[in-house]
Amino acid sequence: MNSILKSVSRLTALKTLLLPAKTLVSMSQSQAHLLTTRNLWYMSTLQSQKLSAVHSNLCGCGCGGIKQGVHTKGNSEKELVEFLTEEILAERKAQKVTTIPTEIEGFNARLNGAEVTLTKKTDTETIKISFNVNHSVDTDAEPEIHENMDKPDIGELKSKPAFKVDLIRADTTVSVLCSFVPPSEQDDSYNDAFGIDELSIYNGEWNENVYSVTGEVLDSVSYLYDLILNYLEEKGITNEFVEKLSNYSTAYEHSAYIGLLEGLSKFISVK
Repeated sequence: MNSILKSVSRLTALKTLLLPAKTLVSMSQSQAHLLTTRNLWYMSTLQSQKLSAVHSNLCGCGCGGIKQGVHTKGNSEKELVEFLTEEILAERKAQKVTTIPTEIEGFNARLNGAEVTLTKKTDTETIKISFNVNHSVDTDAEPEIHENMDKPDIGELKSKPAFKVDLIRADTTVSVLCSFVPPSEQDDSYNDAFGIDELSIYNGEWNENVYSVTGEVLDSVSYLYDLILNYLEEKGITNEFVEKLSNYSTAYEHSAYIGLLEGLSKFISVK
């Protein structure tokens, strides 16, 4: 278990990533530790199922001599492919959604790598929601980790990406950047599943000169923050819709993760 904690510490140092200001807001604290969460979950699985035997105390990599066969010289490709094969089978078995829908609550979905765009057109405007599934996986609850635990209780992995809502009329766009509210930050008197991080309005294409205001400033103006949330709700961006967005993102992110494993296995297998 000490090796898990050491690996988690290394992963934590890599959490801060630069994301385009146009498409994403800064990651929330809960999103920022997703790398730790996912890797901890898989590493705990490895600990309990695959790497429990002790092979040598002479290994100098810091693994504590628990990684049986991992450092066998000349067999790294074979071992990696074998591991990926097992992991892919396990992930496919755990996969809840095998076919990603092309529509969600009247929004047409367009998938482009890690980018997801949901679009709905009305007589007066176009509503476009965009988000990126990279680094979006989090658990529903903070894991409890103790050194004497064989397998930490991580909880359900869910994708909760920051998302942008664009309300487009003719050449004018109102853009609202939103993110999920962590359970630890939710107020008992409010049940909002998401909050506003930034608001802007511009003509034509967005550029770095477009003025924007933060959610904190909006919240400081009496009722303005809540009125904008109510406005989004009338457009269909409700707590229920955002929960479905999270489920959709979770299914797509999981599918993309399996695809990454399969691509890596194929790459390594080709001579």
